[in-house]
Amino acid sequence: EILTWCFVFCFKFSHAGYAYCGACAAHAYKQIDPTGIKRIFVLGPSHHYYLTKCAITKTTQYDTPLYPLNIDTEINEELLKTGKFDKMSQSVDEDEHSIEMHLPYIAQIMSSRSPDSFTIVPILVGALGFKDEQMYGEIFSQYLIDPENLFVISSDFCHWGKRFRFTYYEKSFKHIFSSIEALDRKGMDLIEQLDSTGFHNYINKYQNTICGRHPIGVLLHAIDAVKRKQTSNMKLKFLNYAQSSQCLTANDSSVSYAAGVFSLSTS
Repeated sequence: EILTWCFVFCFKFSHAGYAYCGACAAHAYKQIDPTGIKRIFVLGPSHHYYLTKCAITKTTQYDTPLYPLNIDTEINEELLKTGKFDKMSQSVDEDEHSIEMHLPYIAQIMSSRSPDSFTIVPILVGALGFKDEQMYGEIFSQYLIDPENLFVISSDFCHWGKRFRFTYYEKSFKHIFSSIEALDRKGMDLIEQLDSTGFHNYINKYQNTICGRHPIGVLLHAIDAVKRKQTSNMKLKFLNYAQSSQCLTANDSSVSYAAGVFSLSTS
């Protein structure tokens, strides 16, 4: 049996982010059994640098408060040979938090292993169109089916409030925070259904401010590609949902978080 775990969960832009999202993210990370993992892909959205492709790091190590994590330079070379990946500059790499915030979690869950027994593959995901998500999904599908690989998908859910320029409110709900959760769960349901087209249409319809929508889209298309190649048992389930605060008035703001796990098995 092949078993591959992927995690879709959230982070906060603030330097105090772990106080908001740390407990939620832990619901996903605690599912990981480090035994047998040799490579960890981390797909995170680009916040500070505009690109329409995906990019890899130029470095050979990422530092963490626990110990350095080694970059898989061989996989990076494989990805570069496709002609579909750029390289991040050092400043872009250092400024992006969507990958960085997961590194201490990875170091901790892999702490029972020698740091030289596994590698990481950080991928910065740009503003991709639907066809581009399909293309990158096809590329990553070959790695998704490898039982020695772990995928981490970095995202949050709704950023709500005037400062985020997003104030969607379904007035059938008494409270704004309930409307936000209902909107988020519409997207979460489509992700659980592994519905790449449905999730894309949901984003277009509601414009929900899910900053990791493209990494999530790439994962869903990678799953589609695996389905075309082989018969597999796949399941994605969300384990936890949280909001940084409960919005009651139009002057409030919040960010939503969710933690989930994806499993793939085949005889």
